[in-house]
Amino acid sequence: MIVERTDFVSVPVTDLERSKRFYGETLGLAQIPGPGSWPEYQLGENVSLYLIDPTNMGREFEGPHTATIALRVADVAETRSELEGRGVEFEGEIFDTGVCLMAFFKDPDGNALMLHRRYAPRD
Repeated sequence: MIVERTDFVSVPVTDLERSKRFYGETLGLAQIPGPGSWPEYQLGENVSLYLIDPTNMGREFEGPHTATIALRVADVAETRSELEGRGVEFEGEIFDTGVCLMAFFKDPDGNALMLHRRYAPRD
């Protein structure tokens, strides 16, 4: 199998309007024009985030994603401060791995997100 790229990451939500406000207004992500029942937001150059309400497909919401979606930003501290001003609550302090900085938070349904910035070169 040859994968050309990742097109989107699906995120399960329980309230599309609330989630659209969070991702579009609170986080400031650009919504990709398309059918209103499946909101999609651009994440950088090559991937998008796709909000899905499983009940629209005859399924149940089985819980949030626990695998963190890392959102690369220019400055983790500055972006965290900006989002805190918009009501986003972060889990703990900014974590420095020695290679990158990370700040963890969740969307209204509990899906795991983080602000991320690598500062050390890859080997």
